[in-house]
Amino acid sequence: MPKPHIPLEDIRAQVEACRKCPLADGRTQTVFGVGNPSARVLIVGEAPGKNEDLQGEPFVGKAGQYLNELLAIAGLAREHVFIANVLKCRPPGNRDPRPEEIELCTPYLREQTRTIDPEFIVTLGNFSTKFILKTEIGITRLHGTLQRAGKFKVFPIFHPAAAIYDGSKREALENDFATLGELLRASDAEKAAAPAAQVDSPATPAQPAEEAPAASQPAVEQSHLL
Repeated sequence: MPKPHIPLEDIRAQVEACRKCPLADGRTQTVFGVGNPSARVLIVGEAPGKNEDLQGEPFVGKAGQYLNELLAIAGLAREHVFIANVLKCRPPGNRDPRPEEIELCTPYLREQTRTIDPEFIVTLGNFSTKFILKTEIGITRLHGTLQRAGKFKVFPIFHPAAAIYDGSKREALENDFATLGELLRASDAEKAAAPAAQVDSPATPAQPAEEAPAASQPAVEQSHLL
């Protein structure tokens, strides 16, 4: 089903503005939403650094440069994705946000997700993966495996900054973005084949390919956050 037509300016007004968290008294506070409003891929990051807050732009600096390289491995670029950096109410350096902070962040993510309506949600890092999937299973076990959150396909990947501080993560990151590219191409091929399958054998519609995480990785129970 095609996405409903929404004037581009209306979309920008909804999702392409920095916002301030009501709890952000001297804390990391910017809520980002930037990118392509028709993106197939929604990327959810983690808390921004000081420069990102000041510039109002997600993924600047070394992590941002490396993200560009990783997107290219998947056959993507910044203009092909939407970055919903909404998990920003937590204090810098604190990986355990308060419940009221999560409660305030969730509507921003829900709004942006429903407006963009992506095919895939890529969660970068431990915090955003646990936030989206509502799981205690960490990114080390989940990265590179296709999961579900409601109707959305969720693909957890290490945060690009992980490879900057730990070179051993680089291979996993690059392999996972390559897998993301394969998933996108497979989805394109499936969509292209669907009309032909319906014409050739209308009485026996094509069965969708079964989707499951890699056998060596754990599946996560479906989340209804979004």
